[in-house]
Amino acid sequence: MNESPRPDWSAAQYLKFENERTRPARDLLAQVAAVEVAAAVDLGCGPGNSTELVRARFPEARLAGIDSSPDMIAAARRRLPAVRFELADIAAWQAAVPVDLVFANAVLQWLPDHAALLPRLLAQLAPGGTLAVQMPDNLDEPLHRAMRRTAADGPWAGKLAGAGEARAARHDAAWYWRLLRGAAARVEVWRTVYHHPLPGARGIIEWVRATGLRPFLAPLDPEERSDFLVRYEGALAAAYPAEADGSVLLPFPRLFLVAVR
Repeated sequence: MNESPRPDWSAAQYLKFENERTRPARDLLAQVAAVEVAAAVDLGCGPGNSTELVRARFPEARLAGIDSSPDMIAAARRRLPAVRFELADIAAWQAAVPVDLVFANAVLQWLPDHAALLPRLLAQLAPGGTLAVQMPDNLDEPLHRAMRRTAADGPWAGKLAGAGEARAARHDAAWYWRLLRGAAARVEVWRTVYHHPLPGARGIIEWVRATGLRPFLAPLDPEERSDFLVRYEGALAAAYPAEADGSVLLPFPRLFLVAVR
């Protein structure tokens, strides 16, 4: 989460779609083998919704949640007061001792240099430990294409010239499999497309403004932000035609990775 300028994350905005955002975390955790986990870390824990799943699955584990957002950490501590949550730079995180599970749900897409990052995270594991990762894989979807076009075509183009680079360079499933297979006993990679019913183009904006839209809105003043959202909403309405009741179905691809050391 190192984009610049760096607006803080909003736990309240993120949790407007808690059920939809938690489902991929639940699906990822389901693929972690039922082994003994003495120590686990939820890396990029956000408001604690994913940490709550890990806690329920491994209730005896020493569990920590790490996030770089003060608002997210505050929300996580309110949600799970018995769990240790730390405000820290995720990119620089280092386990004090090897852990049995590193769980990273919807966070690594914000961090650079996956060729170095993923092997380093795998090395934090004890033998037999699991690295479980889920990342949005939706930069080619209409909502992101419309976001980049709106940024490039408006009077704010100069301010937003680098906004599309906030997320790390993407790689396909085979790239991650090749990266880790030499250092891991087992690597599984898969891609799932979720389909979320939302209340029209404005619902899509409410969804994405908690995450992918942040780097595009942060550099703008209030008037520019309002104008940007009006243009962006029009582009989304054209890309996602509404049903008779005004709802739209938003396809959302996500990439999953489970590697056992």
